[in-house]
Amino acid sequence: MSEKIFQYAKQLAEAEETKIGISPISEMDAELSIQEAYAIQLENIHRKLEQGQKVVGKKIGLTSLAMQNLLGVSEPDYGHLLDRMVVENGGKISLDKVMQPKVEGEIAFILKNDLKGPNVTTLDVLQATEYVIPALEIVDSRIQDWKIKLSDTVADNASSGFYVLGGKPSKIDEVDLRLIGMVLSKNGEIVNTGVGAAALGNPASCVAWLANKLSEFDISLRAGEVILSGALSAAVEARAGDAFTAKFAHLGEVSVRF
Repeated sequence: MSEKIFQYAKQLAEAEETKIGISPISEMDAELSIQEAYAIQLENIHRKLEQGQKVVGKKIGLTSLAMQNLLGVSEPDYGHLLDRMVVENGGKISLDKVMQPKVEGEIAFILKNDLKGPNVTTLDVLQATEYVIPALEIVDSRIQDWKIKLSDTVADNASSGFYVLGGKPSKIDEVDLRLIGMVLSKNGEIVNTGVGAAALGNPASCVAWLANKLSEFDISLRAGEVILSGALSAAVEARAGDAFTAKFAHLGEVSVRF
């Protein structure tokens, strides 16, 4: 590992601990490659594993065309989910645990079989899935004011914060993932709507992309892991006192408070 990777990882880790954001890495190092950004992410994940945390799944970001266009990229990115990121359905997140949180509604996949790329297909994902369940992801950024480019969010564990699982587990053959509608409410008012097809046309296609991308790092998706397949609509800013609920057709609802 290069000294550069080590230092950027250290800066992000310190920002997470102190809750003081750092300048965009993309501005400090315009030549930083996406491979190097993933190396930064993995360095901090390794640090957390050494501290006793456990990887319980993965998350996929930038699955919508709008977000890809915004950051000037042509593919999603990914991050790791750790056991300390889990929040119970209907639970409360203290604002002293986050920096600049936003909330997204997503469909989560719970795997029953391992998936390892390359060449994983959408059908492979469907066959490897135990069930799907509604989720809220609380994204956060250690970069000041969310001034991120692709290398920033990748290095920052895909801007991960917390996540909530709710609703009811549903077998893949009971739903059409592309047509599942989602309504996201904030303090009782609808702020966003979305549909499964918003995530690369099919949330299962996002999981297939992830399995194939991870093969570049010799990483597999493991049975039992939670895979957050990508936001079905834009992220919504959260402040103290806010309550969010996402209702999904056929899957039920999931909620969180701040």
